[in-house]
Amino acid sequence: MLGDKVGSMTLQETSKPIESGKFGLPAMETHNKGGGTLLGHDVQAQAAFTAHMRPDGSWLGHAHAGVVMCAEGMATFKCDGVGNMTEEGGVSFRGGAIFETTSEAFSELNGKYFMFTYEADTDGKAVWELYPCN
Repeated sequence: MLGDKVGSMTLQETSKPIESGKFGLPAMETHNKGGGTLLGHDVQAQAAFTAHMRPDGSWLGHAHAGVVMCAEGMATFKCDGVGNMTEEGGVSFRGGAIFETTSEAFSELNGKYFMFTYEADTDGKAVWELYPCN
């Protein structure tokens, strides 16, 4: 069961195609940057992720490096998710995230798993929302 939303961030994506090596299908490398709130703190966030198209047309994504920062500290994160193209040409992903921090401000992120929604439009404007798994 999901808990109440703990974070919401608005991000700007930049993407470029990369070598997939799988099924002759496309792959993308995306970087995003922006801000919002996490655990009641105003944050800035940055991440890099890759997504590979699967034979059914869906995308398998992996954020291998991400960071959220606020005045009281920072946390790193990794994510995995599955997504699809929207009718408008954007993307819609669902997945999970884990965080690691030594910051007291973000300490409740440690040792928990978070589900996320990630919606991006054709201009790369994205919204990332986080929910704890209870």
